[in-house]
Formats: sequence, structure tokens, C-alpha cells
Amino acid sequence: MLRPISIAAGLLFTLASIGSLCAQIGPGVLASGAGGPRVAAIGAPEIDAAFHLLYELKFAEARKGLADWQAAHPDDPLGPAAEAASHLFQEFYAQGVLTSDFFLDDKRFLGGIKGKPDPARRDAFVSAIRRAQNLAKSRLKMNPKDANALFAMTISSGMQADYATIIEKHQLDGLRATRTAEDYADRLLAVEPAAADAYLALGAANYIIGSLPAHTRFFLWFGRVHGDKAKGMKQLGEAAERGRFLRPFAKLMLALANLREKQPGPAREQFQQLAAEFPQNDLFRRELAKINSRSASTR
Repeated sequence: MLRPISIAAGLLFTLASIGSLCAQIGPGVLASGAGGPRVAAIGAPEIDAAFHLLYELKFAEARKGLADWQAAHPDDPLGPAAEAASHLFQEFYAQGVLTSDFFLDDKRFLGGIKGKPDPARRDAFVSAIRRAQNLAKSRLKMNPKDANALFAMTISSGMQADYATIIEKHQLDGLRATRTAEDYADRLLAVEPAAADAYLALGAANYIIGSLPAHTRFFLWFGRVHGDKAKGMKQLGEAAERGRFLRPFAKLMLALANLREKQPGPAREQFQQLAAEFPQNDLFRRELAKINSRSASTR
């Protein structure tokens, strides 16, 4: 029973955990709710550039930019949260999680990775998560509607769910972290409902849990974990279309979901766009080649 729960609890924040960080670092001012104070969003081109490097799989260069930004903003939880995201994304890339081979193989999709994670990346990830959450909780004590702190808690909890379930295969720990992340996501959306990037986390959760066998979804229902595959696809599409920094991650997740739904046409188009936008990312090129190869074999 716990095998399907492991990926349901974890993959719902895969990519979302990483890319969602950027939903709150665009320009402008975020409303913090009716009658409440307003929280200025961070205009952080350094974080923007770092995440672009992550899309290009240049992990060391991305972390260099994030380290410089954290040195200049030691009290902001977004810096260490972004650093944690870089370690998690690199581990996912190394383990082949973000590929159709993983996503279309039910045994791997429901069972997690084979082997063990890199211990140095694990330690760096845990350290960055701890720093992000400590800073975020301190800010939330002063202002419960602090958008950046809510965002940092949302993605850090989501990344803990990812790591616990997909990498370490600790299913119950992952499920608890998932519920925490969803609670913070709800609070975040109450602060800034127009943040389209935030819908990636919700869409991934709805789609993946909605894809599980009926008896497993019935079990999860009692743990306040629900799923709706059609709604999830719609939410992923919204994030892929209207998201800003998160848009490529949403597009990748949507493409993989389309492949599971036996819709190679939309998936091919999405991977073509990703490969053109990030030519140094060999993952996008390989996935596009797989789709073309499958289509040729079918013909």
C-alpha cells in the first residue's frame, strides 16, 4: 500500500518544489490579504539567472550565483531554499527521475529510485533546508502573511517530501511533509492568488494522486490527500502557459503527463519548445528524440 503513497507524496512536488521558488521573486508588490499589510516582492536577477543555469544543468555555476546572493541577503529564506532546490534537482537529474523512462515505468514511478543518493549532496541539501526553514519561521512569527517566508516554507516542505519519498523511500515522512507543504501553499495563494506558477504544485499533486489505483486513492482520502487527474492537467497547463520562471518546469511536467496519457503530439511540441529555449540541456533533447523514435516505430 505504501509504495504508491511514496510517489504520490513525493512527485507531486517534483519540479514544483524547485521551480516554484521563482513565483515570488518577480517585480511588483504582493497583496498580503484583505486588510493586511503588503509585502514587497524581491527583484532578484541573481536568483533569476541562477535558475536559468539550473535549466541548462550548470549546477556549480548556479550555486555560485546563489551563494553571492545569500551573502548580500543573509536574513532572506529564499536564498537557502533556492540552494536546496539546486541540490535536489541535481540529484533528480543524476538519478534519472525527470525522464519518461522513470515516469512511464510504473515500477519506478511507484517505487522510487534504485540505489542511494550522493552523500555530499544529501548533506548540503539538508543543511540548506534547515537554514531556509529557520529563517522563514522567524519571519512568519513577525508577520504571518510574509509572502517570501510562506513561499520558502512551501517549497522547502515540498522538497523534504520529494527527498524522503523518491530518494530515501521513507513514505510516511514524505506524506507528512507533503501535507505541510500543501497547507503553506494554501496560505501563500491566499496572500497572492495571481501567482500562476503556484499552480504547478497543485496540478502535479492532482494529476499524480489522481493516477493512482482506486484502492490507494481511497486510503489516501482518509489522510486528507485527494487527487483529480483532469483538474491536474488543467492546472499544469495554466502554469505552463502563464507561469514566469516556473513555466519550463511546468511544461516538462505537462509533457511527461501527456506521455503517460498516450498523447505524444502535445508532448513532442512541449519538448521541442524546451529544447529550443535551453539548447544546452541534453535531457530535453533526449526526451524529444525518444518521442520521435517511438513515433517512427509505430508507423
